[in-house]
Amino acid sequence: MSLVLSEEESDLVALGRAVMPAGGFGNIAVDTVIRRADAGRIWDVSGNEYVDYLLGSGPMFVGHAHPEVNAAVLEQVQAGSTFFANNEHGLKLAGEIVAALPCAEQVRFCCTGSEADAYAMRLARAWRRRDKILKFEGGYHGMSDYGLMSTWPTGVANSDHASPDSAGIPACVSDHVLVCPYNDLESAQRIIHQQQEEIAGVIVEPMQRLLTPLPGFLQGLREITSEYGIPLIFDEVVTGFRLSYSGGQGFFGVTPDICTLGKIIGGGYPLSAIAGRAEIMAHFDRARVGDSGFMPQLGTLSGNPVAAVAGLATLKILKRPGAYEQVFATGRALWAGLRAALDDAGIAALIIGTPVMFDAVFTEAERVIDYRGTLNVDKAMSRRFNSALRSNGVFKSDNKLYVSLAHDQRDVVDTIAAFGRAARAM
Repeated sequence: MSLVLSEEESDLVALGRAVMPAGGFGNIAVDTVIRRADAGRIWDVSGNEYVDYLLGSGPMFVGHAHPEVNAAVLEQVQAGSTFFANNEHGLKLAGEIVAALPCAEQVRFCCTGSEADAYAMRLARAWRRRDKILKFEGGYHGMSDYGLMSTWPTGVANSDHASPDSAGIPACVSDHVLVCPYNDLESAQRIIHQQQEEIAGVIVEPMQRLLTPLPGFLQGLREITSEYGIPLIFDEVVTGFRLSYSGGQGFFGVTPDICTLGKIIGGGYPLSAIAGRAEIMAHFDRARVGDSGFMPQLGTLSGNPVAAVAGLATLKILKRPGAYEQVFATGRALWAGLRAALDDAGIAALIIGTPVMFDAVFTEAERVIDYRGTLNVDKAMSRRFNSALRSNGVFKSDNKLYVSLAHDQRDVVDTIAAFGRAARAM
């Protein structure tokens, strides 16, 4: 099929190119302008319909415009949008997070995953009174100076020294970020043993992008950080409430000291959180730690009631019996359809991830377990495949399909047909 671009959408694309750097919001391709969404589908300004596996980069886990979420939001909007003070819905959401996640004893809200990750790293530095953070190559921890270290390195070296991913980051930040390959427990243990007196915390995505942890990797990180009293931070902005109701930490059976949350907990509205052990979270409380240990944290919209009610409604839906079984079953059907389409077309590829978020990487390698492995995949072929999917009515990011509870059998059938057409077009 071919997508028709209306004059109205063409004009909007042109407007974006005129008034915004690189033509858009900085997130995804700027040649499509979305007008509306419902359940597992979206429509652009030209009226083209897509099965949506971008899901707003993941927040819409129960689907777009879910009637229960919408009803909660509309009711709250009539009662006020934000107060810069405690509100009942934010408090109840914090209580639900504490009840759900093994590491969560207390919670603080902010608005973006970048904020949450930056605060979590600062919290570890405050607790340990050390400066260095250990992260993993290719791990994405937001847009802060510390977060944007060795996230997208164009090359890798056998060095613990992290490199900046952005212009404008002070050179001194590299001195405070250590890095090693994901899934390489031996390297992580070596760095921690050698530099444990300087390390404030270790931050890791329990599932790094679409790379799943090898058996024993997360457990090994937990053991070595516990040995030296170093906080282990799980960045669960993506995995929180997605892999299971107890997050990636529950899914993989490893409890960190601190975790960050976003996306799903706001139900499509701006909300994120830092959660963790009460003795570490005490650094947000001047009365408990004094001036020297106090970590101020302010945000005009942090914990705002509109996002909080959307999050509460979303979590209520996810707590229902069978919710996770359903979304995993949908994902497994899509995974099998993608595998069959690639095999039928004779295309060498791996499918990596879990049923709720996965993608094909075009390589003849037997496995891809770290960022270094992703450097050897055929990215040009990925671009061609994604472009063919878009032309066949499937909307996704460059490197991931997010599956939602709202994707139904019609979505699955249409998507698998699109997989076949796109693979044959390759």
